Amino acid sequence: MKIGIIGYGKMGKAIERIALDSGHEIVAILDENDESFDTLKKADVAIEFTSPSSAFNNLKKCIDVGVPVLSGTTGWLDQQPALIKYCKEHDGTYFYASNYSIGVNLFFKINELVAELMNSHTEYQPHVEEIHHVHKKDSPSGTGITLAERMLKHLTNKKNWLEGDSTNSEDLSIYSKREGEVPGTHSAVYASEMDNITLTHTAYTRDSFALGAIKVAEWLKNKKGILTMSDFMGM
Repeated sequence: MKIGIIGYGKMGKAIERIALDSGHEIVAILDENDESFDTLKKADVAIEFTSPSSAFNNLKKCIDVGVPVLSGTTGWLDQQPALIKYCKEHDGTYFYASNYSIGVNLFFKINELVAELMNSHTEYQPHVEEIHHVHKKDSPSGTGITLAERMLKHLTNKKNWLEGDSTNSEDLSIYSKREGEVPGTHSAVYASEMDNITLTHTAYTRDSFALGAIKVAEWLKNKKGILTMSDFMGM
């Protein structure tokens, strides 16, 4: 498969290495503010990991040149409805996930089941904790937000997520820390005065995210429309 990479930071380099190890060809590497996307016309799929300020324009350009694109950039999703509308209008292919790790997505699903079970046990107060490296540009992380949003689907006494403490009992708190070079640790905590239940996913390297992105890219080739990890994993 021919792959184009947009964004050549730590994730971009990890994706390049794992793609080559998997027998794929890298036909283009663009930085996050590159103006020329013509080289992506040779690609079967483009993989975009850049920054919140450049993601929308980069994804739009991929749609313009007719290449299916998957994105893992977080912190820009207020613009995603406009991007989805543009993709549909131009018969494009757009795949988004806040986290491409297969383990994280299994963790999301397991935690949804737990949240559903915990909903009637109001003595347990839920919250989310997440830790990332000090270079992380958005807070809370996209993965932390996704974890909270999936909990909110099942916790009827919680209406919104909020970063930090809240005096509103309907808020689900997300507590964010930035430490060293931590790839990503996420926890769903259900705490009572007597005990607590904690579900945690800990990433040891960025390779789990990069490998997941490559697997999605292999699956995405020749597909059309707006797609997510639920489509890819069938759950």
